[in-house]
Amino acid sequence: MIIHLPDLSGAILITFLVFARTGAMVMLLPAIGEQTIPTPVRLVLALAISLALTPVVTASYHDTQPATTMALVLLIAKEITAGVLVGAMARIIMSALQVAGTLIATQTGLAYAQTFDPTQGQQSAEIGNFVTLLATVLIFATNLHHLAIGAVAGSYALIPPGAALPTADMAELTIRLVSGSFALGLQLAAPFLVFGFAVSAAIGLLQRLVPQMQVFFIAMPINILAGLFLLMLLVGSMMTAFLNFYSSQMAHFLS
Repeated sequence: MIIHLPDLSGAILITFLVFARTGAMVMLLPAIGEQTIPTPVRLVLALAISLALTPVVTASYHDTQPATTMALVLLIAKEITAGVLVGAMARIIMSALQVAGTLIATQTGLAYAQTFDPTQGQQSAEIGNFVTLLATVLIFATNLHHLAIGAVAGSYALIPPGAALPTADMAELTIRLVSGSFALGLQLAAPFLVFGFAVSAAIGLLQRLVPQMQVFFIAMPINILAGLFLLMLLVGSMMTAFLNFYSSQMAHFLS
């Protein structure tokens, strides 16, 4: 059977376009879009979301009947771009935890292994992996992953099918979100930076008072243990701040 792209119309065309937007989003979403998730699983999930959204967004495609193959290709490219925007925004939000985790690991001395990393940068600091996995579990536990699905439906109001892409607004949103995520990462790691400064000052003073003492071998275990204890005390507040940021930023896509 041969399918001619210009002949696609009606419900089949709308479902195909919704799948293009939804599939691009699912492939980039945190947790769901990771390489460890089998591709068939992600495709089935994207198809299921597309079938559920198609009746809701059908009215948005009333003036998008392509007349030529090139028009259909451009329409699909716009749909994929809209899906990539939503998925990339969620990925950028999660990067705040990697920033915070890397700063925490560096300050507490748990990132020294990256100096001689045999994976050539393919793995990040363990603290970053821990807080990222914890935040992902909490997103699903608190049903905040529904915001990502709602963001796809809301993107039809921000980026209507067939309309010109709002590149200026997209660039502004990306810049604001990147800066906000980086600022959040610094805020989450701020207590550890202050703690690290205090420990470094104390070690420097001890080194001046007792020059013959090997303060490095004394300070390193204390620094790690105190950092882990501080993380135990603050991890709840850190996750609360992140979830509030995640929900407020993803709500921008909701109609």
